[in-house]
Amino acid sequence: MIIQTYITSPIDNIIIQATEKGVSYVGFYPLETYPHVPLAKVTNEPILSCALQLKEYFNKKRKTFNVPLDTKGTEFQKSVWNALLDVPYGKTNTYGDIAHALNNPKAVRAVGAANGKNPISIIVPCHRIIGANATLTGYAGGLERKRWLLKHEGVL
Repeated sequence: MIIQTYITSPIDNIIIQATEKGVSYVGFYPLETYPHVPLAKVTNEPILSCALQLKEYFNKKRKTFNVPLDTKGTEFQKSVWNALLDVPYGKTNTYGDIAHALNNPKAVRAVGAANGKNPISIIVPCHRIIGANATLTGYAGGLERKRWLLKHEGVL
């Protein structure tokens, strides 16, 4: 069963969805609509942990996350999302960097597509991936939010 709630943040409300195994979605627009449970009534540990860690992140008290994840995707998508976890706070990589990290340097476009399907925004830091020419390229939450997140982390 998936539980859904949200937290407020400096860049809008953030929706959190989770199963008992882990967080399945963090973003600004729900992939699917589930009944909303007010955070104060949530007993799902992955959601509670995620909400706390996101609040710490926005208050500059957290740079890494350690919430359990329960993502759905292809093996390739999961490998890209896993590689995103290696991009540290305050740094950026390119789609090409991720393709090279996966030992598949020709997969730049596929990496971009998988990055765009990342269901766990901020925690799996797809916002830290930029174009080869150092431009801000696509972000499911919108480029203004991506710019804000990178400024928050001291990149811009």
